Amino acid sequence: MKIEINGIHLNYEKIGIGKPLIFIHGNGENHHTFDVLAESLKNEFTMYLIDSRNHGESSMTDSFHYMDMANDVVSFIKALNLVDVSLFGFSDGGIVGLMMASFYPGSISKLVVAGANLFPSGLKKNELNLMIKEYEKTKNPYLKMMIDEPDLLDKDLHNIKIPTLVLAGEFDVIRRNHTMKIHRQIKHSKVQIIPLMNHDNYISNTTYLKSILIAFCK
Repeated sequence: MKIEINGIHLNYEKIGIGKPLIFIHGNGENHHTFDVLAESLKNEFTMYLIDSRNHGESSMTDSFHYMDMANDVVSFIKALNLVDVSLFGFSDGGIVGLMMASFYPGSISKLVVAGANLFPSGLKKNELNLMIKEYEKTKNPYLKMMIDEPDLLDKDLHNIKIPTLVLAGEFDVIRRNHTMKIHRQIKHSKVQIIPLMNHDNYISNTTYLKSILIAFCK
């Protein structure tokens, strides 16, 4: 399905029945990242799997900024008249979720972020250096966004008042102390480091994430 908001068409898939739960994917991905997970949760939530702008079947634009993506999801929620919404954001989707909770209070009721960062140096140094080198060769705008943004401050996280769960893999590309910083700066948040997992392989570990999302978001 597609909906027109903010001058673009946002593609999404609606699955299941229950309380609304929005899924936001990572950089260069699309909503199919969550196909298996969503199928396992279809009796628990009404899920909205969104293709971010410049991804999947959503509109391509000249704007590659996390704040634009956050604004898109806020507008999406308003357009569909959704209430009491939980959001699960993976990687770049987690950044979008943090921005929504901070800069658009009231837009969502619960937030789960997985493998998110506040600024580029939240990535492990070797990972960031590889991105920079690749961008120098390719000028890929998706890479440029990741090496230039985001720039979230402690005070931005202090604005987050909703129940928040911070996830990361034991061997994530996000530095462990950075993940813990996100947790510390969001009052009353919870943190969970997923054993033996890297940045993204636990997203396909349906049994693990299913139980986490049911316990936290219902």
